[in-house]
Amino acid sequence: MDRWIAKYPADWKQGALMACLEIAQEQNGGWLSEELVEAVAEYLDLEPIKAFEVATFYTMYDLQPVGRHKISLCTNISCMLCGSSGIAEHLKGRLGIDFGETTADGRFTLKEVECLGACSGAPMCLIDHDYYENLTPDRVDSILDSLD
Repeated sequence: MDRWIAKYPADWKQGALMACLEIAQEQNGGWLSEELVEAVAEYLDLEPIKAFEVATFYTMYDLQPVGRHKISLCTNISCMLCGSSGIAEHLKGRLGIDFGETTADGRFTLKEVECLGACSGAPMCLIDHDYYENLTPDRVDSILDSLD
């Protein structure tokens, strides 16, 4: 976190909030507890509500435990027009969960997200830190089968 904070003038260290929340989330198994968000805010000399505003606004942050693999499926306009609703139904059926849920074995969490900036490869998703584009049900199955 200090490396991110050092990128900002001393009186603007709060600018590192998003990066610090991401780092804290990674170190905590992929999610942010209330106490962790408050600790990040305190470290940045920020009112806790400011950190919670950011953590609850952006879909990249999770305030509940997540599975070993987080699948973030884009359902914004480009992906929707290219079939993300069919991909969503396929994922839900294959995993036996809905958006916002985690499989009973703790392997997968499925999230619906806004644009991930890969519209030319729609429909697409982000799994952990990797983008997967031009999804089809068969491609989704192949990707899921390749994950540990």
